[in-house]
Amino acid sequence: MEWTPGGMSNDVEDRRGDSGGGGGFLPFGGGGLGIIGVIVLVVLSLVTGHNFLGLLGVGGGTPQTQTRQSSGPVQESADEHRDTQLLSFVLDDAQKFWTEDLPQQMGRPYRHAKLVLFRNQTQSGCGAAQEATGPFYCPEDERVYIDLDFWDDLKRLGGNTADFSQAYVLAHELGHHVQNILGIEQKAQQMMQDRSQRSRASVELELQADCFAGVWGHSMQQRGKLDPDDLQEALKNAAAVGDDHIQKMERGTVSPESWTHGSSAERQGWFSRGMTTGDARQCNTFQAGPDGYQQ
Repeated sequence: MEWTPGGMSNDVEDRRGDSGGGGGFLPFGGGGLGIIGVIVLVVLSLVTGHNFLGLLGVGGGTPQTQTRQSSGPVQESADEHRDTQLLSFVLDDAQKFWTEDLPQQMGRPYRHAKLVLFRNQTQSGCGAAQEATGPFYCPEDERVYIDLDFWDDLKRLGGNTADFSQAYVLAHELGHHVQNILGIEQKAQQMMQDRSQRSRASVELELQADCFAGVWGHSMQQRGKLDPDDLQEALKNAAAVGDDHIQKMERGTVSPESWTHGSSAERQGWFSRGMTTGDARQCNTFQAGPDGYQQ
């Protein structure tokens, strides 16, 4: 992927220098619950706005919006510095794209989200943000939260940290911001009040965010910013975070009724649909169903 380091975006809040980060966060897949259980609680927390992670003894307190910048100097390796520059570039590029295209495609003006970089844990408008939960978007404060140590967890799942692969992760979270702007997140939240629809609504929300990520990726491709292997590398990451893949790794069996993000094939399919069409209107997972990309 072609990109140029250009300093830190004005939409980045770098909290990696905050003090008091440290202990109390869950290890990846830990807490005696397993990664699937953690994911379920995380999804419920983010979508409903209630901190279900408090059930595990973490993330207590009242959710509050954070607007501060880093409170101390940031110590970082050369690789981490490069990652922050990459994410900053992707953030600005994707938000410029949606500012121009969302009104044209969906008839809604786009407003910028913020990206919060942190270590170990921080506070979000949706409760405690933990490295163990992976990157997430909080609709309450319209921020994406990423601990860069997530890339190590991703590689353990079989993913990779190629440039466009990292870009896919952030673009997916910005896809949730687009959903929030369009009112889709709120409708999904209402659906989740019905226990029988909770898993389905969560999966369709996540798959649509994958598709929206692909819509931005299509623009990168059209501008000649992607290399021939970039799409395949990003698709590997989409497969690595599929519910069926994670369940097989975690417990050796697959339980579709407990999915929150969709299978590897579904995630790859919807991301590919966005990449192919470049049209956000083709990302209506709620109408098509999780496997609608096959129609």
